[in-house]
Amino acid sequence: MVNRVLALVAVLAVMVGPVAAQDARAVLQAAAKNMGADNLKTIQISGTGMNAAVGQSFSPNSDWPRFEVTKYTRTIDYDAKSSREQLTRRQGNYPPQGGGGTPIQGEQQQDQIVSGNYAWNMQATTANPAPNAVELRQLEILLSPHGFLKAALMSNPTAHTRMSVLPNQGGRTVTVISFTALGKYKVNGALNDRNEVEHVQTWIANPVLGDMLYEHRYTQYKDFGSVKFPTDIHSHQGDVRLNEGHNSMQITVTGVQPNVTVAAITVPDNVRQAKPPAPTRAESQKLADGVWYVGGSGANSLAVEFRDFAVVVEGPTNEARSIAVIDEVHRLIPNKPIRYLVNTHHHYDHSGGLRTYVAEGATIVTHERNREFYEKVFFAPSPRTLQPDRLAMYPRAPTFETVNQRYALTDGTRVLELHHVPGLAHNQNMLIAYLPKEKIVVEGDLYTPPAQGAPPPTPNASNKTFLNTVQRLKLDISQIASIHGRVAQWDEFLKVVGKQTN
Repeated sequence: MVNRVLALVAVLAVMVGPVAAQDARAVLQAAAKNMGADNLKTIQISGTGMNAAVGQSFSPNSDWPRFEVTKYTRTIDYDAKSSREQLTRRQGNYPPQGGGGTPIQGEQQQDQIVSGNYAWNMQATTANPAPNAVELRQLEILLSPHGFLKAALMSNPTAHTRMSVLPNQGGRTVTVISFTALGKYKVNGALNDRNEVEHVQTWIANPVLGDMLYEHRYTQYKDFGSVKFPTDIHSHQGDVRLNEGHNSMQITVTGVQPNVTVAAITVPDNVRQAKPPAPTRAESQKLADGVWYVGGSGANSLAVEFRDFAVVVEGPTNEARSIAVIDEVHRLIPNKPIRYLVNTHHHYDHSGGLRTYVAEGATIVTHERNREFYEKVFFAPSPRTLQPDRLAMYPRAPTFETVNQRYALTDGTRVLELHHVPGLAHNQNMLIAYLPKEKIVVEGDLYTPPAQGAPPPTPNASNKTFLNTVQRLKLDISQIASIHGRVAQWDEFLKVVGKQTN
């Protein structure tokens, strides 16, 4: 706990330390001259290291699952406002615990591009539009060491002296330059007494954490021709209230090419012509009397009608998704409140919409080991200036029912059982929901049914743990209502994973 408190103090130091006004522009100009930013038009860096799956930790108080980056290249054209980040990653020696694709089988390529107001990801020769990533990728250019200096000099910067946030600095002070980027992001950058940018931070909107810390730490500068560049880049994304880590990337830089010739990036036609993301929708499918599978927009929930109330299993993604589901549930089950929201696990793609259900008045039912995270971080008062939600605008305290091994919701007629899934590498606190009368099980990330007509997937460890849990509990299942994918028949799953026994 002491380390966590110290980490929190360190991160907040740039916000609450002693203030002494500085000449911001003079400080920036000195750093720009020292680091070679004045005449820098393009840059390409390369190296190796690790990156991580943000929001996909094994447990709420553990760090993000990591992957070994065996090859990393990033090219930035500052004038064109373009960037291309390419990397090859594998599981390496990191523990295969958590989500986000863990464990990676073989090698995986990532290729992320932004050019002006367009962003896309390359998969082999296919360009996949990523319109929601434009702003963050443009922000990333401004958070690079030289990009920070250029952006700050073009803005209306302010300066103060504060304590360094880097570890083991012995109370050393730095000059913190602050400015607003892209019209809404407050950016702080720390310049040390060697006229180097050693730390930049901002906050981005996140449905779980609100204004989420997003920072890069730059150390071990070396000369690369006309520029100085850090040879160690260490990044954090997350919240330090329960875990001081939240390490999202670390790159050991081995090569830097300033003013490298960069071919103009041509925006693919399908990216340029891509329509804005459609409004979040909810589409329901009746599975049994009083039971509906509510899908659409990439994630699913289950609505169950009881005598005097309704229950929703899973509140994924974000508030827009939850509002769409809530509206659909009220249409399907009129005049009955949503009394409970069942949460299978804490991963952000499965919990991002929980706050909307609390604003609705629902009780959150989750594993008992998630409660501290939800109370102290997720539902705690914290800044949500970038994307206010209903609970931020109309605060109310959450209520919880927690599960250890088994829990049941019932009205005396219908029963919804919740069971813990032990021994799972994906998440320590996973629950499944089971309707014994209807023979329906609801699961998230234990099995993702392929699209109709697609070849069956190769069974993985989560599939096998799911099967073992069902067999141990002697559950009689006909249908699988998957949070990702579609409704599948149990026999279909057995053909994939095989009829194993413990």
